[in-house]
Amino acid sequence: MKIAFVGKGGSGKTTLSALLCRHLAAAGRPVLAVDADINQHLGAALGLPDGVLPVPVGEHLGEIKDYLRGDNPRIPSAELMVKTTPPGAGSRLLTLAEDNPVWSGFALDAGGVRLLATGAFTEADLGVACFHAKTGAVELLLNHLVDGAGEYVVVDMTAGADAFASGLFTRFDHTFLVCEPSRQGVSVYRQYRDYAADFAVRLSVLGNKVTDSGDVAYLRSEVGDALLAWFTQSAPVRAMEQGRGFDLDDLEPANRSALGAVQAAVDATVQDRDRFVAQMHAIHLRNAHAWANDATGIDLAAQIDPDFRHPTEPAKTAIPSATAASRPLPALTA
Repeated sequence: MKIAFVGKGGSGKTTLSALLCRHLAAAGRPVLAVDADINQHLGAALGLPDGVLPVPVGEHLGEIKDYLRGDNPRIPSAELMVKTTPPGAGSRLLTLAEDNPVWSGFALDAGGVRLLATGAFTEADLGVACFHAKTGAVELLLNHLVDGAGEYVVVDMTAGADAFASGLFTRFDHTFLVCEPSRQGVSVYRQYRDYAADFAVRLSVLGNKVTDSGDVAYLRSEVGDALLAWFTQSAPVRAMEQGRGFDLDDLEPANRSALGAVQAAVDATVQDRDRFVAQMHAIHLRNAHAWANDATGIDLAAQIDPDFRHPTEPAKTAIPSATAASRPLPALTA
């Protein structure tokens, strides 16, 4: 399952993303976590020391494109591949269980969770680039990722409705909006709900920083049945935010129960792979007409393979794609 955590800045989506990752990993489930927020804090929330970060995928998009295109005849070069370019015959598909150059080149182990990160703004980006140039790497990876039963991809997204500036918001089986019991938090939920309404986004609300039954009643009155669970103020979570470790068993019973409710909701979600591919193609065409055809000088509609279908399960053996062999990524640059 591909899972997104969204919400107002400061709502606690990074914290809840990390808690769910740790909860799933503790149960022995394969987990890929992706830090796609402009504030890159997911690694620290997963227990990595300060300054220890994955190699940023957003700064190596060319190498990743060249690997993913494989032998796809519709994509003659990485330069003609954009963030929405879909896979087709000959493309390399990624699975969580395999060893491949993307995982080995860019991921770090964070307490049993495989962690990728887009990377934050660099000095060279300031004033000349937007963050979507980095999150485009995540969209491309999710388009080429085949996740199986009992496997989880958890993405900590940018704050607010900023995700709608790209097609990334459609790349998930279940989206959790973290909502504080406040007018600002509810406003972000309503905005996200309204923007997502025409795209069949499965959206649930997680209350956070709840202090009493009045907060729960407020959230229920404002978001209705969308409220799935809520998390209370937590001393172990505060310790985590201050850089002190804690065990999941230290969490309050109510918060452990809320994590279980989130996993149950994810496990009950039915993947719609046909919708996933149809939206992938539609968003690629929208981007092609809006800017990408002009940027590349070709009609990118030709990159769509109308016969492509995402496999219903990853290969049982570590087969990286529809191509017969794999090749390593080019050497990473500093």
